[in-house]
Amino acid sequence: MRSNPARSLPRITLLAAVSLVAVSLVAACGPSGPTTGPSSTIAQVPPSATASRAPAGSARASSSAAAATTTQTDTAWGRIWDALPSGFPRFPGSTPADDAGVKDVSAAWAVTNGEVKAIADWFQQALEGATFSTEALSGPAEDGSYVLDSVGDAGCRIETVIAPTGGLTLITVKYGAACPNA
Repeated sequence: MRSNPARSLPRITLLAAVSLVAVSLVAACGPSGPTTGPSSTIAQVPPSATASRAPAGSARASSSAAAATTTQTDTAWGRIWDALPSGFPRFPGSTPADDAGVKDVSAAWAVTNGEVKAIADWFQQALEGATFSTEALSGPAEDGSYVLDSVGDAGCRIETVIAPTGGLTLITVKYGAACPNA
């Protein structure tokens, strides 16, 4: 049996029109622009939606740890508080990154297109201004990350890791159990 090309053309046109409508509906429901780089589990919330911008060099409290916590976790690094005290410095424009899949940290934040070394320097200055001493600032590591090791009174230790992850810079903090919780 031979197909008649004249009869197939309306069917092809109808199928093409239905496909075009379906693609248009999917595009209308999808993201409003092209996506670039690898996908990430970090929610990209505009900084203004979660925290007001602080001037460069100033310290801000973590919104995710505004209240002191009494729980701690044992990690390979050592025992840490499960959240930061309310006065802990937070990089301006950073957003909580609790959904980043990072475990065993006191806090995690993300900065869109943040300059890793500049953020590490900012944290060093902010922690020194909050009476912590810098034990070491290491980096850049092979992956481009920096690690800031800070110490305080009575065995208080803090590890701040600043790492590039595609278009985001991830900041994680381990706040040692010997550190003050208020």
